[in-house]
Amino acid sequence: MDISIYFEPVNLSGLIHNSQNGSSRMDKVVRIYSESNPFPGLEGVNLAVFWLGEDRASLANKGCGQAHEAVRNQFYTLYSHWNDLVIADLGNIINGHSIDDTYFAVKDVVAFLLKNNIVPIIIGGSQDLTYANYLAYEDIGRVVNIAAVDPIFDLGHDEHELNARSYLSRIILHQPNFLFNYTNIGYQTYLVNPEAVILMKNLFFDVNRLGNVKADMQDAEPMVRNADILSIDMAAVRHADAPGNAYANPNGFTGEEICRICRYAGMSDKLSSIGFYEYNPRFDKNHLTASLLAQMMWYFIDGFANRQDDRPEVDSENYIRFVVKTEDFNDEIVFLKSKKTGRWWMEVTVNSEINNKYRRQRFVPCSYPDYQAALKQEIPDRWWKVQQKLM
Repeated sequence: MDISIYFEPVNLSGLIHNSQNGSSRMDKVVRIYSESNPFPGLEGVNLAVFWLGEDRASLANKGCGQAHEAVRNQFYTLYSHWNDLVIADLGNIINGHSIDDTYFAVKDVVAFLLKNNIVPIIIGGSQDLTYANYLAYEDIGRVVNIAAVDPIFDLGHDEHELNARSYLSRIILHQPNFLFNYTNIGYQTYLVNPEAVILMKNLFFDVNRLGNVKADMQDAEPMVRNADILSIDMAAVRHADAPGNAYANPNGFTGEEICRICRYAGMSDKLSSIGFYEYNPRFDKNHLTASLLAQMMWYFIDGFANRQDDRPEVDSENYIRFVVKTEDFNDEIVFLKSKKTGRWWMEVTVNSEINNKYRRQRFVPCSYPDYQAALKQEIPDRWWKVQQKLM
């Protein structure tokens, strides 16, 4: 398959240059599809960046389709610290005649990259493009978990309308369905309908209030580690750090916190695609949001460079096993601690009839406090929700 038909080369003429140019700057180490360079060969590539200009379903945030130039200019001034990574910039996906054509192109590109063990980094456009990213996993027959850093749940009001604020409903209702779990990181309660919170809990999805996540940022690590797809809405970052969004508000993650989440995502051996959406240069001041988004990309790549191939389903010999008996529950809760990284998982019993389809969900990322809670006869919420889905 030739995915180059979906792309146009990037224009590097406006790239910021300074007196610190060097061979390790990102524009020197990334294989860039530009007007002077051919579409990059993908053999040996670990990460593939591509840019989206699709904002027809962005509602009030029109202009987020113009993100690529500003972010690219900031990203390519940064420096690479990774000698063993091969990164390609595939260029800009050409907008389709209809928005469905763009979704089809994104689906095809992401599916191709996943089949070739290349992690896509998607930049720009509105968050409904997460739906196209999800369709790529249907294309390869993989049941997935989605995590979203987002101040709201994007459920919308009309199940037939697909836009940046309703894409999650379309994913939930899509048939055949390949979504196992959805995790929201940082929703802001005053922006969310109480009925939506109840719906999320009834679906056994993981929803985490902004204040709770900020109070213990380390607990965001297992939230992200459980995801195959991470979708980031720049409106989740507070206005002071990221004004470049029509929905930006005074509260949200700080720049440091969102970069930390991105590094957690990069470190996760399970996570296989990430998208950064809703940045709108129309509202940006002094390229502040573009600079932050470029640094978020950098931290994701840095996390990826530090992956440890730390997956219990692949090699259980490198894990210490702890068995906790609970008084009010028949089953034991089995915890695994990695000898390599010190990270924790819980093992969930999977019915043999559905074992093949959901075998990747057998190990649930958790934290040491989850283990401590189990010792006090408190069943960890993460374990219980997955167990309910697999019953």
